Amino acid sequence: MTARSSLRSAGVAVRLTLLATVVLGIAYPLAVWGVGQAAFHDQANGSMVESSDGTVVGSSLIGQSFDGGHADEWFQSRPSAAGEKGYDAGASSGSNLGPTNPDLRKAVEERRAAVAKADGVSPADVPADAVTASGSGLDPDISPEYAQQQIARVAAARGMSTDAVRALVDQHTESRQLGFLGEPVVNVLELNLALAKAS
Repeated sequence: MTARSSLRSAGVAVRLTLLATVVLGIAYPLAVWGVGQAAFHDQANGSMVESSDGTVVGSSLIGQSFDGGHADEWFQSRPSAAGEKGYDAGASSGSNLGPTNPDLRKAVEERRAAVAKADGVSPADVPADAVTASGSGLDPDISPEYAQQQIARVAAARGMSTDAVRALVDQHTESRQLGFLGEPVVNVLELNLALAKAS
């Protein structure tokens, strides 16, 4: 191979690298970003949820804690193992403890007793999602059963009728996707915002 053909090959390689960088590193990401902003603006920006005064209070895709001093007034999320205090989006994870692990069993029993006491129900009636964290630790939804269980507590703490609170739960219960995928769920953040607005 002559020096001239080596230079030509190097020039072709440099040009292809520059072209690939422009197309795949700039044009394609900009096109995807543009389509996302035009067709799926809310989802592309994190599905942020605002309160009635326009303040961003969270994302409908990320679970959070509702315990700030008056926990009885709010519907509670699933437990979280993400980060030291839970619900840390930068440390998304489950507990990685198996069902026979004594630490997990102890934590579940403690949670079951606490939830049963707070909601005034038998420990045997506490739904699984009230005592177990999701795989990500950031699940924003609870089961309709867990939401229904919390109605009496929330209504009493807020001085609302149970029928009014039950109507809010029913309004925020999402059915199965496409009618057959997954299970019905209730988004806790959106339900709590509707609750704050109603009361």
